[in-house]
Amino acid sequence: MKTIKLHNTRTRTKEDFVPISADNVRMYVCGPTVYDLAHLGNARPVVVFDVLYRLLRHVYGADHVTYVRNFTDVDDKINATALERQKAGAAGTLEELVKERSDETIGWYLRDMGELGALQPDHMPRATEFIAQMVAMIEDLIAKGHAYAAEGHVLFAVDSWKEQYGALSGRSVDDMIAGARVEVAPYKKNPMDFVLWKPSTDELPGWESPWGRGRPGWHIECSAMSYELLGESFDIHGGGNDLMFPHHENEIAQSKCAHPHSEFARVWLHNEMLQVEGKKMSKSLGNFFTVHDLLEQGVPGEVIRFVFLQTHYRKPMDWTEKKAREAEATLRKWRALTSGIEPAASAAPAVIAALSDDLNTAGAITELYRLASEGDHASLLAGAQVMGLLMPEMGAWADLASVDLGSYADRLAEARAGAMQSKDFSEVDRLKAVYVAAGLEVRMSKEGVELVPGTGFDLTKLEGVL
Repeated sequence: MKTIKLHNTRTRTKEDFVPISADNVRMYVCGPTVYDLAHLGNARPVVVFDVLYRLLRHVYGADHVTYVRNFTDVDDKINATALERQKAGAAGTLEELVKERSDETIGWYLRDMGELGALQPDHMPRATEFIAQMVAMIEDLIAKGHAYAAEGHVLFAVDSWKEQYGALSGRSVDDMIAGARVEVAPYKKNPMDFVLWKPSTDELPGWESPWGRGRPGWHIECSAMSYELLGESFDIHGGGNDLMFPHHENEIAQSKCAHPHSEFARVWLHNEMLQVEGKKMSKSLGNFFTVHDLLEQGVPGEVIRFVFLQTHYRKPMDWTEKKAREAEATLRKWRALTSGIEPAASAAPAVIAALSDDLNTAGAITELYRLASEGDHASLLAGAQVMGLLMPEMGAWADLASVDLGSYADRLAEARAGAMQSKDFSEVDRLKAVYVAAGLEVRMSKEGVELVPGTGFDLTKLEGVL
């Protein structure tokens, strides 16, 4: 069995991955808060951990891997949208409108992540489905002296875990208090204490609890859901590095205090953040966009995935239009090379070796280039499919590459020849504009006219040209 090495955030070293049970390798990844469409940065951990999921299934067998990714559907932004709809006259209770909004955004999320080739996890729990389990865990933490009730709130007492709190992120409690912007509240015993339960007003969704009608804090969700679905101890916990503190730190504190003899998560993996054209993605810079935006612009999901995988997950990833164009050209070429052939019986050892070395997807792609250049197209296909690339169900976007554009090129060549005589280039300019609008790159030289499909090529926009 191939040994997988993973960089464990907790130990800050790359370790041999040894599952608790090879018959049931368990992974939990923090999923989205479902208040709107997923932006491009939200998609990076989905693709990263999808590759790991595929690798684990390849090594241990598909029936021996359990992958859980949650949906946070208890959130002020979801509530705000539901309230707006209620005020606008939408039918249903506030709780029903909250569920309607969550259902809507979860549908968008799964659709867009599916376009990126992401397999659906084995379990996709919603926070609202596990309120009773959260209440039970909070009661247990209070009974064990790790939490306290105050003014309708329940807070985790960081001092009860002070010696170990901060180990994941490498910070001491005192340093965190000095450098963090923490919520100052009179009912807190320590500024770092965090909310496990908070009261709900009459106009907000809520659930009955021993501390009154309220709703859970964010951190307790993942602790309760991972325990219910994966047990006290499981193998891998993943997410973006922006979750390391406070979310993952707080998860560890809650879970280890609730289950003192457990490991909770044995290995912690964190992916780096995403940039756009070398800058942090933000609405103020005008470079903020959703996955759906790119798909609507005609960027294939497979191209987005390929761009992501060209950068190691622990390095910042820079999304650029140039990378997207180059990725599309490569995938078109590889799809042409592998058209009509069956994948090799197993992926090339060098591809698996790269992926097994802390998910070195960039190294695995280098191996795919090598296989393509050597003409080993069956191995190219097998290796790519282990990474979720060149899958049959993802190839519709590339089918247009097989369209015969010769007649369109001839039409432009004829117009250009006529313009050389008449000196009237208006028809040449018109045709070029139509072709570019359809997503074609127009290359004109002494040898003739060449039309190259680019990102978002749409054949229907050429109707009426011939």
